[in-house]
Amino acid sequence: MREGLEKLLAKGQDSAVLRFGLGQACLKEEDYAAAALHLAQAVAQNPQYSAAWKLLGKAQLESGVPDARMQAQASWQQGLQVAEQHGDTQTVKELTVFLKRLQKAAG
Repeated sequence: MREGLEKLLAKGQDSAVLRFGLGQACLKEEDYAAAALHLAQAVAQNPQYSAAWKLLGKAQLESGVPDARMQAQASWQQGLQVAEQHGDTQTVKELTVFLKRLQKAAG
């Protein structure tokens, strides 16, 4: 799946949906840095894409970079705001849980 999506990107068919799919594929392969890159592009192209914000936070958290928790928290907070604005109750619930877990883990 990832290879096919990368071919579409190479052909210039860039879009938020394509980047989301690539980010999702990279997450499945545990390539967190690539996932974060593609998902960041997805939200740059469509800042109202709450599902992309959700996965971006996950990729950032799993990436292991020094400020991974802060990055994930910022992404999830932005995603929560977008989801609330669009009435996306399932994403609101998920992101609320993710943020609470993150705060609990931080002590």
